[in-house]
Amino acid sequence: MAEHASRRAFLKRLAALIGAPIVFGEFLPAGMLPVALAKASTGPYPTEKDRGLVTLNDRPLSVETPAHLLDDRVTPAERLFVRNNGTPPLKPDAAGWRLAIDGEAVRESRTFSLTELRDQFEPVSQQLVLECGGNGRHEFQPPATGNQWTIGAVGCPAWDGIRLRDVLQACGVRENAVYIGFHAADRHLSGDPRRDAISRGVPIARALEPESMLAFGMNGHPLPLEHGYPLRLVFGGAPGSTSGKWVQRISVRDRVHDGAKMGGQSYRVPCKPISPGEVVEDDALCIIEAMPVKSLVTRPQSGTLYKRAVPLPVRGHAWCGASAVARVDVSIDFGQRWHPAILEPPVNRHAWQQYAAEVTLPTEGYYEVWARATDGDGRAQPMVVPGWNPRGYLNNACHRVAIRAI
Repeated sequence: MAEHASRRAFLKRLAALIGAPIVFGEFLPAGMLPVALAKASTGPYPTEKDRGLVTLNDRPLSVETPAHLLDDRVTPAERLFVRNNGTPPLKPDAAGWRLAIDGEAVRESRTFSLTELRDQFEPVSQQLVLECGGNGRHEFQPPATGNQWTIGAVGCPAWDGIRLRDVLQACGVRENAVYIGFHAADRHLSGDPRRDAISRGVPIARALEPESMLAFGMNGHPLPLEHGYPLRLVFGGAPGSTSGKWVQRISVRDRVHDGAKMGGQSYRVPCKPISPGEVVEDDALCIIEAMPVKSLVTRPQSGTLYKRAVPLPVRGHAWCGASAVARVDVSIDFGQRWHPAILEPPVNRHAWQQYAAEVTLPTEGYYEVWARATDGDGRAQPMVVPGWNPRGYLNNACHRVAIRAI
């Protein structure tokens, strides 16, 4: 009895802070604050006012996009998040740019100009989700180290370029190939030319997928410098750190690539679940190779006022690194009841999918709209933050937005 009274008092205090009664507040999961009160970490750096983006770090540059600005089916270049690991090249020379293919598991090392890549290989354009492995890191408790991304380190532009597979096969991939690793023109923050800012890669099977690309452009235009001009890799569904920008060399390895940020705790999670805050040794961590099922509410914008008893349109995107999304459901009572959304198929593999639904807010007060995606293997987004890990990777908890019914 005392526990229920304490819970009611707690909800009453929350309602006072919000300025409205919390409808369905009895279903708010224990330990979870209403999203209207949750601290969205924007860091000490200013908002990119001309684009509405938020800068989390300026050395190296890390910029994210608020959810309501990701409403487009095809993400515009100016609304795609930026994650750098070093200092970008100042003035890349496209005419003199070269891509080298080498490594222990390639039959013939070759070098291509951008013109040769364009002329010798079939052009493709595909929508591919690019998402930072740490997207959603700010929700982990205790806090995990790294940029405190909220929800906006993701986007799905149309990438223009060629298939990586075609280039690798032109050089000959040996039977002992295990991984590819990239080397790029960005400089280490120390300024030491002997050190790579980042040099990651993917298993050879991922590299040979038809969706894996070398991209020259985005949405029908040349790549912006901040997104890798004049040449970058794009691996839809893999952590964004594998999609190297300003790429100059790709090595076909007979082992797991051992470049910068492939070892230690970078882009790795515990192979087995651990307790929040637990220390885990490096050899107990596994490389992240695919992003989990996830969704985003892009309409309504969090903080919206809306009339009660009038259908409220809800829409957004859903995606999954390993397969297509099978369904999306929405809830307005903290996950007690779920209502199916209309889900569109992806335009191509590794593209996000649009969904739409309607909900009705029965009385005046505070609500949250939650979205939950489920993949083709039946794996659904959790309602709360999933397994804690030291670097705060792979948070795919349901996205939620605050709505006040009037």
